[in-house]
Amino acid sequence: MKQNETLLNTLLLEQDRLLLSDEEIGDEHISTSVETPLRSDAFDLSDEEKMRKIEYHFREIMETLGLDLSDDSLKGTPKRVAKMYIQEIFSGLDPKNKPRIALFANKYQYNEMLVEKNISFYSNCEHHFVPIFGKAHVAYIANGKVVGLSKLNRIVQYFAKRPQVQERLTMQIARELQQMLGTDDVAVLIDAKHLCVASRGVKDETSSTVTSFYGGKFQEDATRQAFLQYIAQ
Repeated sequence: MKQNETLLNTLLLEQDRLLLSDEEIGDEHISTSVETPLRSDAFDLSDEEKMRKIEYHFREIMETLGLDLSDDSLKGTPKRVAKMYIQEIFSGLDPKNKPRIALFANKYQYNEMLVEKNISFYSNCEHHFVPIFGKAHVAYIANGKVVGLSKLNRIVQYFAKRPQVQERLTMQIARELQQMLGTDDVAVLIDAKHLCVASRGVKDETSSTVTSFYGGKFQEDATRQAFLQYIAQ
């Protein structure tokens, strides 16, 4: 029994050593899961209730900063921010906003690569809640079914409209397309700028971040290179 307790204490100490504090994480770009971290009660409140709470708390933030909310320019800001959070930039958190996807039979028997490139998106860094923006390029090889082109854009936008890490965003888009299309032959490449890098911290305005996912046939060098050539054109 004593030996088991000693072993448990040793494991707990090792776990504590490996866990990083907020200060140690600092500006590091980390992700803990492919799934967006959500509490089990994330959707217990209605959108209206959420907006009322956000409006109240954002008003508190503005007042703490010393802003005069009686000013005509500022007094409506808490409500505008609350509406923007729920109905726009974080609407992808709620599954009810997931785009409805209709698949169609591949009657043309088009079995080559289909590429939708330069899909513009705006997201927000989950570490500082400032914008991430850039272009997403997606491709798939049909496996009996095809999807309307605009739906590829909508899938990108849905997963972008939540607090994000770019690696997770890339994986979420790719896995959704694989499941939706019933094929592993999916590729996703994202090239984006992070304002948490450009406007604060290191303040590097010229760098961008590139992430990619290659599934199925796209893991083959020839197919992957063909995809990269398409998006470079």
